[in-house]
Amino acid sequence: MSAAAGGVVLLGATGRTGGRVLRQVLERGVAVRAIVRSAARLPPGAVADARLTVVEADLASMPAEALRRHVEGRSAVICCLGHTVSLRGLFGPPRDLVEGAVRAVCEAAASLRPATPLRLILMSSVSVHRPARADVRRGAGERAFVRVLRALLPPARDNQRAADALASDVGAEHPFVEWVVVRPDSLSEGDPSAYRTHEGIVSSLFRADGTRFANVAHFMVELAIEEAAWRRWRGQMPVIVDDVAASRA
Repeated sequence: MSAAAGGVVLLGATGRTGGRVLRQVLERGVAVRAIVRSAARLPPGAVADARLTVVEADLASMPAEALRRHVEGRSAVICCLGHTVSLRGLFGPPRDLVEGAVRAVCEAAASLRPATPLRLILMSSVSVHRPARADVRRGAGERAFVRVLRALLPPARDNQRAADALASDVGAEHPFVEWVVVRPDSLSEGDPSAYRTHEGIVSSLFRADGTRFANVAHFMVELAIEEAAWRRWRGQMPVIVDDVAASRA
C-alpha cells in the first residue's frame, strides 16, 4: 500500500526540508497530518490546503494514546525533526528529540498492529554510520572525528541513536514497521535538481558532496508514495547527493 492510500504523518513540517516535503506531498494529492509546535511557521501556501490537518502539539510530551490516534490509518510517517541551530537547541532538552520520536512512532505502530506495515522515513545525516562498519569508505580518522563530534554535540549523538534504534531494535523483519534512514551530505538551498542515491558513504567528511534540501524532500516523498522506491530502499540507509554533472548537462 502506498502512502497515497492512507496519507502521511509529517513530523518537522516547519523546517527547511520538512516544509518542502509538505508542499510536495500535497502537490501529489496526498493527505498530510502535520504535527508541529507552531502552526504559524508552516509554509504560507500549505495551510489553506484541504488535504492538510494541523496538530499543534509538542511531540516530545505527547501522550502515547494521542500519537496512536494521529498515526492510526496512515500509511507513512516522514520524520524531518532536527535540533535548532542555537545554544539552547544544541545543548538543551530534549537531547533525544529524534530518537524519542522514532521510538514513539514504532511503539504506536506496534500497538495499532496495522495489516500493512507503517512506513517510517527518517531524515538523518551522512555523519551517521550503518551498523557493523558497513560504510567501508569511512576510515579510522573520520570515525574518530565523528566519535568526538557525538561526544561534544548531543544532536549528532541523537541522530546516530535514532538510526541505531531502527537498524538494531526494529530491524528488517518487524511485522508493523518498515523504515528507511535518508542520509544527505552537506545541505544547501536551491531548486530541485538531478540527484544520486547510494547504499553507503561516497565522500569524505572533509571533502563533502552537496545535497539540496529540495532533493532530500523529493526522495523522501518518493519513498512514501512510490512502491518501486520503497521496495528498493526499505531497511537501508541510503546516502543522497546532488548529481552535479547531470544538472549541468
